[in-house]
Amino acid sequence: MTRHKRSHVRTFCTDGALAALLSCALAGCALIHENGTPYAQIEPEQIRLADDIHLAREGWPSARWWTSFGDPQLDALIERALADAPTIVIARTRVAQAKSDVELVKAGSNLQVIALGTLDREHVSANGFLGPFARNEPALGLDGPWYTEGIVGLGASLDIDIWGKQRAQVAASLGVHNARLAEASAVELEISTDVAQLYYGIQTTYQLIDLLEQSQQVAAFAMETHTARAARGLESRTRVEEARAQQMAVQRQIVAAQGQLKQFRESLRALVGAGPSGLHDIEPVPLPRSRASLPATLSYELLARRPDLQAMRWYVESSFDRIDAAKAAFYPSFDIKAFFGFDALHLADLFTHASQQINLIPGLTLPIFDGGRLNANLGGARTASNTLIEQYNQAVLNAVRDVASTGSRLQDLDAETQLQAQKVLAVAFARDSTEAHYQRGLASRLSALEARQPLIAEQVALVSLDGQRLSQEIALAKALGGGYRADSPVELKPR
Repeated sequence: MTRHKRSHVRTFCTDGALAALLSCALAGCALIHENGTPYAQIEPEQIRLADDIHLAREGWPSARWWTSFGDPQLDALIERALADAPTIVIARTRVAQAKSDVELVKAGSNLQVIALGTLDREHVSANGFLGPFARNEPALGLDGPWYTEGIVGLGASLDIDIWGKQRAQVAASLGVHNARLAEASAVELEISTDVAQLYYGIQTTYQLIDLLEQSQQVAAFAMETHTARAARGLESRTRVEEARAQQMAVQRQIVAAQGQLKQFRESLRALVGAGPSGLHDIEPVPLPRSRASLPATLSYELLARRPDLQAMRWYVESSFDRIDAAKAAFYPSFDIKAFFGFDALHLADLFTHASQQINLIPGLTLPIFDGGRLNANLGGARTASNTLIEQYNQAVLNAVRDVASTGSRLQDLDAETQLQAQKVLAVAFARDSTEAHYQRGLASRLSALEARQPLIAEQVALVSLDGQRLSQEIALAKALGGGYRADSPVELKPR
């Protein structure tokens, strides 16, 4: 047989032996019994609004949606809350922790190199493997039984990720990190909308108190007038008590509004993380006009705009990678360990050429019988993934419900506000008519002032509706994601 043929046969035999070894290794692996079936994610057709929900305005809220109100006080409060609120600090800390976890998992799949240095003062057993060294025979270089062994060198290890287990673990950690980033954005959205709700609750209450104080002035004048007439015998005491009751009712409303104002302020102070005197006075400003809007379509655009949904999708994606890692654990794992350095039983000989030591240790770990641990791990990963899929599906349905209910309520408030504004105009006409009669001497001043009470009551109702509409507009911005947009929706592919 020629040398070429012998080389060919030798190569063929080597490759065949390697293939046979690999086949035997795979055949001896633990078998997968608990893979399970992935649950289905929600169908896109279910991510839509009802056709009868339409607002007069179209478009999306911007990323800094609150700046559209044009209120510097609100801008400053939200910026402060986003910088100092305890919940924001917690969310950002969770992001930093997830990033550290990613780096930790990545480090485990890279080449590991360490420096070794040990000093061992040992007594050699006469009945052990090194028994001859227990005798003191200088001629043979033995001066036992005590020796001082030194080892100095570099050790290295590398796990060879043939089946993608380590890559899947890294991908799972990255998914959790991305989910934490989306959760931080969700917290920012929650805080910004809560601050805006409280701020405009304060502004609405300011306007209500102003109107109620006007009503109190009218009630006080009516009380004085009826008291004077009753003293002269021109009226019965009944009119005086009726005026007193009206005055007390208005005062009670003012006290309730002032109490509500304190609650709003304390809630706002706690939300922005301010101390007892760390929140500046909020100056009254007119309520802004409503700018609410609904998207023309929802479908998958909602997934990109809502940070909570993006976080859920990343958690689901991470769970798929954990399943891949659990499957890869069933296959053989390969690693290589190496050492280069010096090893000597006499320190004087440690750094000599003869004391050099080189180790190269390829390793194969093959799971065969594990008591069901690997299958239990895979089954747990699949169950956790299916749970996350169902939670995600429910979160999508809840998100669509939030947008639909908030948009529908805002649509109703728009209609109510328009009707109330027309009612205010009608009552104002009656007030103007009575004041015109008073100016011509055809009616008393008391009649002219009392004609203002129905108008003030209707104005109070209109301000309340404006406050509710503004609150729903902020809630709609939150339901639509507040302008948050990920690069693209995570594509879920169950494995």
